[in-house]
Amino acid sequence: MSLSDIMGNMDLSVYPQVGLVIFLAVFAGVVARVCSKRYASEWRRHGEIPMTEARLAGAGREGGRREQGRREP
Repeated sequence: MSLSDIMGNMDLSVYPQVGLVIFLAVFAGVVARVCSKRYASEWRRHGEIPMTEARLAGAGREGGRREQGRREP
């Protein structure tokens, strides 16, 4: 019996179905976590990150943005 005989007789239609079930389980878990109220404060805090970083980046500069190409001594 060769490897090609073994692979030819296998029922390979099961593997895509197993992959689909695993994907749906992970997707449902992610959706459940995002929609749960348990993590609402965490999502709110993460949603404020872009505004916090922009505020912190602008705080260290005197007079706003520097001109491109010029370096301060």
